[in-house]
Amino acid sequence: MWTYVLLGAIQGVFEWIPISSEGIVALFSRFLAKDFNPVDLALFLHLGTLLAVLVYFWRDWLSILTLKNKSLLSFLALSTTFSLIVGYLLYQTVSSLALGNALLLVTGLGLLLTAYLSGHKRVFSLTQTGSAVLIGFLQGLSVVPGLSRSGVTIFGLSLTKRDPRDVLRVSYLMSAPVVLVSGAYLFSNNSALAFEAWPALASSFIVGLATLKFILKSIERVNFTRFAFIFGLLCLLGALITYLI
Repeated sequence: MWTYVLLGAIQGVFEWIPISSEGIVALFSRFLAKDFNPVDLALFLHLGTLLAVLVYFWRDWLSILTLKNKSLLSFLALSTTFSLIVGYLLYQTVSSLALGNALLLVTGLGLLLTAYLSGHKRVFSLTQTGSAVLIGFLQGLSVVPGLSRSGVTIFGLSLTKRDPRDVLRVSYLMSAPVVLVSGAYLFSNNSALAFEAWPALASSFIVGLATLKFILKSIERVNFTRFAFIFGLLCLLGALITYLI
């Protein structure tokens, strides 16, 4: 039980920063929770932080559901469509990679890419439709362990005319529909996840909700690019050592 609580807490913290929560949870679960595919468990734990997003941004969701914010609704609908298509096409491949030593290599490369994207400066602007397609595509790629969902979406959103705080808000909001669909898909294929890993869901929700407010206030003052780069190098070093052994 406490293993799942720990994994949920890790998800609750790393979901909000440009260091892949999926990659880190998958790495830990590979050694601590061997009953499940590491990628499946990592994706499933996003349901806990999804609930944190729904609770924290309840006013935004209310405006979307009551059609008071049609612009954001159309953006989320289009970006989600592209995310699901790309994520589904990649899922089978990364699931098989996660079962072998290639997980460390994939995670390391993904974290290095996250470091680059997190530190990238805005060079041009995109239209509403163009940004939805691009950012939806990038979010779909984040099914690869190590490629931070928040990192790539923050990068994509920074190419639009949104201010920094709105970039973070939309990045977190757009995770909800994708996580909901992927969670339902995983549950339909492996219902044991919900019955055995529920402590992790509870932990990821509680920790995620507690840290979300802090992250929104402090993310502009902390250099997450450096941390992502260091984690990426460590993963690549681990993959090299594993290969040599």
